Amino acid sequence: MITVRISFKKKNEASYISLLDMQRVMQRVLKRSGLPVWHTLGFNPHIYMTFACPLSLGQESECECVDVKTEAEAPDFAQWKEALNAIMPAGIEVYNVEPVQMKADLIAYACYEISYPADAAPVLAQYNALESVPVEKKSKRKTKTVELKEYVPALELHEAGEWVHFPICLPASQDLTLNPSLLVAFLEEKFGLPAANANILRTKFLTADKKAFA
Repeated sequence: MITVRISFKKKNEASYISLLDMQRVMQRVLKRSGLPVWHTLGFNPHIYMTFACPLSLGQESECECVDVKTEAEAPDFAQWKEALNAIMPAGIEVYNVEPVQMKADLIAYACYEISYPADAAPVLAQYNALESVPVEKKSKRKTKTVELKEYVPALELHEAGEWVHFPICLPASQDLTLNPSLLVAFLEEKFGLPAANANILRTKFLTADKKAFA
């Protein structure tokens, strides 16, 4: 049995599909495609699927992936890609299908590009002068304070037309995961930049030694 990784982009209106709904979307698309995916056993069999690092609602991504299994001996992955894209909802595009090379638990960082309207650039630049950026990370069990400057020491601003962009990489491991919305919320509270004006795009995953996750 082969474990197959389906890599896809999730943008525009698709960014508002929650993880639970995304699971339903993938179940339906895989069933409609007729591809030879493996189903779990028991009274209620369903397609085996695992997603890496669920994406927050409203955020876009160029590097989403879901793992499925197949008992096919020699899958035609180009045909898989074509069959899936033919019936995917708007905003979701499969760009690669191949056997799993790295397990999802090797992901240590998620990298993002955050964009604001260009007139926000002078305000964003003020972040770099701050010595400390404490933010509260909330979980089901507790709330703890995290020093964001340890992970985002400065914003490298790049202006392009009507937008200003900056990249960041944040922990995304089993031990610690930080959502870029923490930074966006801080920028709103500290400088008055509306969080609604920020566009968050996840661009890639990295392993602990900063190698590209595949």
